[in-house]
Parts: sequence; C-alpha cells; structure tokens
Amino acid sequence: MKITPENLEQVDFTKSELLPAIVQDINTGVVLMQGFMNRAALVSTFEKQLVTFYSRSKQRLWTKGETSNNVLVLKAVYTDCDRDSLLVFAEPKGPTCHLGTNSCFGDVAAPSLAFLGKLEQIIEARKSADPESSYTASLFAKDLSRSCQKVGEEGVEVALAAMKNDNEELLNESADLLYHLIVLLQRQGLTLANVIHTLSKRSK
Repeated sequence: MKITPENLEQVDFTKSELLPAIVQDINTGVVLMQGFMNRAALVSTFEKQLVTFYSRSKQRLWTKGETSNNVLVLKAVYTDCDRDSLLVFAEPKGPTCHLGTNSCFGDVAAPSLAFLGKLEQIIEARKSADPESSYTASLFAKDLSRSCQKVGEEGVEVALAAMKNDNEELLNESADLLYHLIVLLQRQGLTLANVIHTLSKRSK
C-alpha cells in the first residue's frame, strides 16, 4: 500500500514504535540502506521530502545527510501487507554510506537492468558539459533532427547485424541504439520509465 501524509494511520505502530524502513534507489533499484522510523520520523520525511529516521544511538530524529549533505530525496513510501515495515523509494544525492559507497550494503550487485537508470543519470548530468569534450553534450548542442537521425541509423544497424547473425555486432549496435534513444527521450522531456509505463499499460 502506498503511504501518503493523508493515510498515515494505515501504518501499524502498535506492535512497535520503531518500524524497519528499507530505502531503495528509485532510478536503479539498488537497496541503499535500512533504518528505523517512528511516526514522527515518517511525518518529518513527508514534510521535508528528505528521508528521516529515528536514530537509536542519538535517541532523536535524524535526517540522512544532515552533516554530509548526501541526502535521500523522497519519492514514495509503501508499507508491506502487515503494515509494520516500510519501503522507501528515494533519489540519493551522493554516496549513501558513510564509508563512501553508494549502498550501506557495500558494492552489492545491482539488478541487471539497473545500469539503464544510472545511464540516464549520466546523460542528464552531461547535458551542460563542454560539447568539445563530451559526445553526449555535443548531441544536445545540435538540432533535434540529429538525434532523430542517430536513432534511425542505429535501428537499421541493429536489424542488419541480426540479419548477418553477428551477435557481437548486434549487442554493440543495440547498446548504441539504447544510448541514442535515451538521449532522444530526454530531449523530449521523457524517460525510459515513461516507455516502460506505456508497455505496462499495453500488457493489461
């Protein structure tokens, strides 16, 4: 169940004042950390739009990144079927762990498709780079028609590679197609998540 400020009473704090809260990267699906929330921490998370826990060591509310600035920007909160644990989707701003890793679980293996989310972030970050030093920035500096052309060209290359039964070339050309497709989508203010949402609607 999705939790909002309007339905906080759906979360069951009667079994324990502190509920486990798993934080997951909204873009990559990587589990970033686990903490504990009481009702005040959950309320504060919604108010600040920054993930906030109850620190058992400090005995107070603690907003992740309050000293390091590596905050977790809130995207959504869900509760499990028993309504006594929380799943928090967030966008990390910097490494989550104080040891400098993206996840407090170390360099855990990310879901195989997670890199696409990371690639979207990389492309987004390079939009304003120097076009002379960044191929990505150079694409954004050119007319939209160039990105449209690249998607068309790479699509043809994918088909040709498949016709030749050249799997190595097929993988390389597919990678090029995905990259240029993400660039084109971003130029139109869209993301792969929007595409996946469209596919999901069709499957119903």
